[in-house]
Amino acid sequence: MRPLDPRLLRHARATRTYLVLSVALGVALAALVVAQATLLADAITGVYLHGATVAGIAPAAGWLTAVVALRAAVAWAQQASATRASAAVKRELRARLLAHAARLGPAAAPPSARVATLATRGLDALDAYFARYLPQLVLAALVPAIVLARIVSVDVVAAGTIALTLPLIPLFMALVGLHTEAANRCQFRLLSRLSQHFLDVVAGLPTLRVFGRAKRQAAVIAEISTRQRRVTMRTLRVALLSSLVLELLSTLSVALVAVGIGLRLVDGALPLSTALLVLILAPEAYLPLRQVGANYHASAEGLAAATEVFSVLSLPVPPRAASRPAGAAPLDFDHVVVHYPGRPALPPFTATIEPGELVALTGPSGCGKSTILSVLMGFAAPSSGRVTAGGVALSTADMDAWRARVAWLPQRPWLGAGTIADNIRLGAPRADAAAIRRAAAAAGALPFIDALPAGLDTPLGDDGAGLSAGQRQRIALARVFLRDADLVLLDEPTAGLDAATEADILAAIRSHAAGRTVIMAAHRPSLLAIADRTIALTPATVPA
Repeated sequence: MRPLDPRLLRHARATRTYLVLSVALGVALAALVVAQATLLADAITGVYLHGATVAGIAPAAGWLTAVVALRAAVAWAQQASATRASAAVKRELRARLLAHAARLGPAAAPPSARVATLATRGLDALDAYFARYLPQLVLAALVPAIVLARIVSVDVVAAGTIALTLPLIPLFMALVGLHTEAANRCQFRLLSRLSQHFLDVVAGLPTLRVFGRAKRQAAVIAEISTRQRRVTMRTLRVALLSSLVLELLSTLSVALVAVGIGLRLVDGALPLSTALLVLILAPEAYLPLRQVGANYHASAEGLAAATEVFSVLSLPVPPRAASRPAGAAPLDFDHVVVHYPGRPALPPFTATIEPGELVALTGPSGCGKSTILSVLMGFAAPSSGRVTAGGVALSTADMDAWRARVAWLPQRPWLGAGTIADNIRLGAPRADAAAIRRAAAAAGALPFIDALPAGLDTPLGDDGAGLSAGQRQRIALARVFLRDADLVLLDEPTAGLDAATEADILAAIRSHAAGRTVIMAAHRPSLLAIADRTIALTPATVPA
């Protein structure tokens, strides 16, 4: 893992400004370290050898106080700029991650739990990287060089000793880092797996309880959590031991310099002022490198998460074409075949759907009904064959323009945290309250909505928490009715509805289909009864 990933500079512009500021502050801090050591050595020498009084060292003490205050101010400026840069970088990376995932679409985007983990817990770990690790990395590149330049001007032997021992610290850091990088990647993968599994369990908890499988999933989560705890403790153990090694190495290096200075000082080959200056500056030369090693582990999780973000950002987005097929045009499927990893999803499918038709796709589960709708939405790409709308192939069409003319009801409709009105107007943001009420009435949702205290302004939890499955289905159907689309795709639109409500919804769908092309994935005979035409599909088989 690189100490500074160049992709941070490319994807987060705030990093560039922060690095420039960090270098400037690092140079200032290194100069203040040298000035402080020089003033302190001169003051001690004046008192010890020349018998200087308090008044005699007052000017030096004043300058020393000013230098210490400036050093504290520079350290504060480093911390403040690091905090601001961290917040800006996280904001930029989150925005890029979510925007890129949206452009990839459901077919190519990573699992939602992985994206959620990266955007929250993962990127939050960058705070330690920017606040502690990166400033020390800049200081580790500047302070030793400036300190060595000052020492070599007064004591070549001590400068040579420091120059020979300094590289040992980065060498040991690299050896420890090779082990730590693998441990942190394993830890982050386990965390992502735990997050994804927990999200799936929570989403399917009612079903698990019905079939008595909830306790088994609790055991699986406990097992993954135990593995996560063990990996975390192993990583912390490595971090503590590596810090001990680096501290011991730097302490022995400083001791080696001190022994050489002491011997030459006793021999009279070295002035006291020089000896004091070198002894004060020697620990400062090793300190930034020690701090880099100590803070590496705190930042490793953030860097691992950033690497995962960059891997998502590197996923290619389907090219945006210029052609714009008309919504009210014949849809031609020419031997369309779809394969998902490890299994076929749609056998060769050929059909033509004329404008204004209400077509029902029927067949057993797994035969490809939902896959056909996914192909029309651009969420699944045909392995062979092609789909055209008015003679324009969807594979070469501007999918944003195409989807703008399509209304889609998935098998499991999504409702977000917000009011009922917000969820209905998701596909038509400028719709007024009257239009929303008409759409809700057509979908059979208005009676239960009006029974709520706040009506259309009733807030919903994530995924429509607080509503039954049938109520969520009717709100999603109202969203489709509100959207004035030429092509309507419905995947089991009456799932979860009772017979009386279903009859009203079927009439509403039949009325809404006037002048529109409607394609339904259907199992129920009642849906097939309202269709102009039925297309029966056969299950895809795995080739031998």
